[in-house]
Amino acid sequence: MLPVVLVLAAGRGERFAASGGTTHKLQALLAGKPVLQHVLDAVAASGLPHHVVHAAPSRPGMGDSIAAGVRATAHAAGWLVLPGDLPLVRPQTLQAVARALQHHAVVTPVYQGRRGHPVGFAAPCGAQLMALGGEQGAAPVVKMRGATLLAVDDEGVVTDVDTVGDLERAATVLIARQA
Repeated sequence: MLPVVLVLAAGRGERFAASGGTTHKLQALLAGKPVLQHVLDAVAASGLPHHVVHAAPSRPGMGDSIAAGVRATAHAAGWLVLPGDLPLVRPQTLQAVARALQHHAVVTPVYQGRRGHPVGFAAPCGAQLMALGGEQGAAPVVKMRGATLLAVDDEGVVTDVDTVGDLERAATVLIARQA
């Protein structure tokens, strides 16, 4: 059984709007395609199952979104928590985190010393993930379980789109990758 990639797409994107964005950041165009579609394409190319969390049932925080996604996929072999604003993450990175979960409870990809996403959680973390709430995300579970750091050669794990400037930087990285 494979872990499920939880694509978190419930955030409000307030920083993006405050920076001059005229649409929600996940719908902003990057190389002619919405940011979220880049993420979904990478997940599809990885071959891993996925579940998109568009809204937590009661509250809008990241912890609530993770809990909702884990509840919806409770029988999974584990979860890769992937915010929907990381359009450059590579399918191979998703696969590497999934493989590492076969031997570790929590796996965090690291690019050039910077921790990124997706953070992987093995099935035994499920109850703790379902208990999350608020804005903090899964940091309490990572702290309690400890994370195995997985070095990756993928700038996409740390290239999120929170502002219009971030979107422009992501476009530059994408153009360089395609060259």
